[in-house]
Amino acid sequence: MNDRASAASTGPPSEVDKLRRRVEALSRKRDEAEARLHALLSSLLPLDDLLADTRRRTGALHEAQSAREMASATIALSEQVDAAHLMLRGEFARHDVSPMDVVGKAVDPGEMRITGTEPHPTCPDGTVLRERLTGFRLGSSTLRPAEVVIAVPGPAPEPEPAPATEDRGDPARAAARPAGGKRSKSRRTARSQRLLPRKPSAGRGRRSRRA
Repeated sequence: MNDRASAASTGPPSEVDKLRRRVEALSRKRDEAEARLHALLSSLLPLDDLLADTRRRTGALHEAQSAREMASATIALSEQVDAAHLMLRGEFARHDVSPMDVVGKAVDPGEMRITGTEPHPTCPDGTVLRERLTGFRLGSSTLRPAEVVIAVPGPAPEPEPAPATEDRGDPARAAARPAGGKRSKSRRTARSQRLLPRKPSAGRGRRSRRA
C-alpha cells in the first residue's frame, strides 16, 4: 500500500495541480504589476508638486508690475518647466521608457508615422528631418510611434521674405500691403488721381459754400 501511495504522489500532475499552479503564477504577476503601478504613481507625486508650484509662478508672471519683475518671473517659470521635464524623463528612464531620437535616421514604418514631407537637396530620400511628436520605447518594444517629417528629393524651400523696412513701424500700412511686397492697385489709382488737375467747378463750389 505504501509503495502504491508513493507511486501515485510521484506520478504526473493532475489537472487540478496544473490549474492551481496557473492560478498561483497569475496571482504573482498581478501582485508584481500592482507593485510597479504603486511605485510609478508614487514617483509622479513630486512632479505634481513641481507643476503646482509652476502654476503659482505663472500667476506671478501675470501679476508682474514692472519689466524687471516680468523678466524674473519668466526666468523662474522657464526653470520650473525644465525641471519638471527632466524629472519626468528621469522617471521614464527608471521604468525603462526612453525617447526614440530618430532625427537624421532612415524612416522605419514599424516605429514612425510619416505626417509630412519636405524637399531637401542633400539628405537621402526618407531621412527624418524633424519630429512632430516624440516616439517612446518601453524596453525594446514601441510604446508610442514617432510622428515625423521626412526628406524627399528636390530643392530646399525658399525662406519667406522679410517684411519691408518702411512697413515695420506702421502696422496699418503693413496690413494693407499684399503678399509679395507689391503695392495694391487701389493705391496706384489714388496716386494717379492726385496728379489730375482739379475741375474749376469743384473749386467754385467750395468757395461758394464758404461764403
